[in-house]
Amino acid sequence: MTTQSTVIIGLNNPKSPTNVGAVMRAAGCYQASQVRFNGTRYSRAAKFQTDTHNARQHIELTEMQDLTANLADDVKIVCVELALGATALPNFIHPEKAMYLFGPEDGSLPQELVDKADHVVYVPTVGCMNLAATVNVLLYDRLAKSSLVIDHEQQVLANRDNKNRLEVKQTSPAD
Repeated sequence: MTTQSTVIIGLNNPKSPTNVGAVMRAAGCYQASQVRFNGTRYSRAAKFQTDTHNARQHIELTEMQDLTANLADDVKIVCVELALGATALPNFIHPEKAMYLFGPEDGSLPQELVDKADHVVYVPTVGCMNLAATVNVLLYDRLAKSSLVIDHEQQVLANRDNKNRLEVKQTSPAD
């Protein structure tokens, strides 16, 4: 019997609907189960602008004051932040059940959230990425390090654009 993976994304006071829409798209691509947000900026903003896959139809988007409320006991809190003492993402082993917390593009996570964390990780880039890029990199890293068995041909066929008919032609090595 395999355990069900849990991936919850928490956004602390996201800056714009563009950020949240792009995070929702990433959450859909990587099969996150929920996106939570708090703060006032997103609630005042307009509809999703970049959630072109309509992930909101499949992934719960919940506004809540305390992003870590009502988590199951076995869900680990992972803050993603440029912080002294954080673990570099390439060296991080993802928990099976995790809530990943991200701060706004123009600020950091509050210290009280970081103090609640089981882990704090950072992406070792030169400069910092925007919120949606960071979420994508984190979720891709989780996928790349997982033991998920993928039928690659079926994965491409099921997910490519309906106008995409590309195929890699196998070539024989030069003699």
